[in-house]
Amino acid sequence: MITLEYVLARGVLLDALDGLGAHRDAVVLVGAQAVYLHTGAADFGTAPTTTDADLALIPENLADEPAVVEAMRAVGFVPGNQPGRWLGQGGIAVDLMAPEGLCGGSGRRSARLRRPHDDRNTARKTLGLEAAVVDNGVRAISALDPADARSFEIKVAGPGALIVSKIIKIAERREQIHRLKPKDGLDVLRLLRTFSTAELAQSLRNLVSSQLSIAVAERAVAELRVLAAGPEDLLPRLAAEAEAGFSDPDEIRMSMVALVDDLMQEFDGVDIRT
Repeated sequence: MITLEYVLARGVLLDALDGLGAHRDAVVLVGAQAVYLHTGAADFGTAPTTTDADLALIPENLADEPAVVEAMRAVGFVPGNQPGRWLGQGGIAVDLMAPEGLCGGSGRRSARLRRPHDDRNTARKTLGLEAAVVDNGVRAISALDPADARSFEIKVAGPGALIVSKIIKIAERREQIHRLKPKDGLDVLRLLRTFSTAELAQSLRNLVSSQLSIAVAERAVAELRVLAAGPEDLLPRLAAEAEAGFSDPDEIRMSMVALVDDLMQEFDGVDIRT
């Protein structure tokens, strides 16, 4: 089942991709919409849903013109309440972000990009998206509304990159409970259930082998060992909360712990079949 809010969020994502036509080679779909492209419903009672869209920008791939700010404004977007947040139809947000490792600078939130993309509203620098630059593949992104025939081919973050960015996001917010979203935990479980342990482990090994993504990938692996060490740890609890009312919470928590343990053993080179 596809929720109305998800249909609307996909439509606004397509609005942004339309406006960013000259820059599409610099765009990688990340966040929940990327997760759902890979996993679908993933055998959960909680339907895939999201109220926004997340796009990572690869700074060196941006075209010289038009400026990203001008491109977004030209298709009806207005700046939101923080750098990189753009509001489209119905106030639905598209977040433009850039990997922190590719857009340093002293600013706390704004991504430091070259001219003409150096407006502070353009994008938000975000740790963890370095993995999406390394691990991605081109896919067609189509509307979920049957009356909308639009479709664009863009890069979509791979499952390993999505796990890395989700885990870093959760780890950064663990001391700020009000900022934690249970659906982020469930999104991790969706990926763990959809892809084989061997495939995910190889993806993580590739990420720790890349100079660009090694730091964030190693951090994510270390955090995974802590965040899902037992059923009462944060990651299993978030997933169980998101699936509350649809699945046995104990089963969800134990599933998370078991799958993370298998992934870490495979990543470490331990034969989990013995």
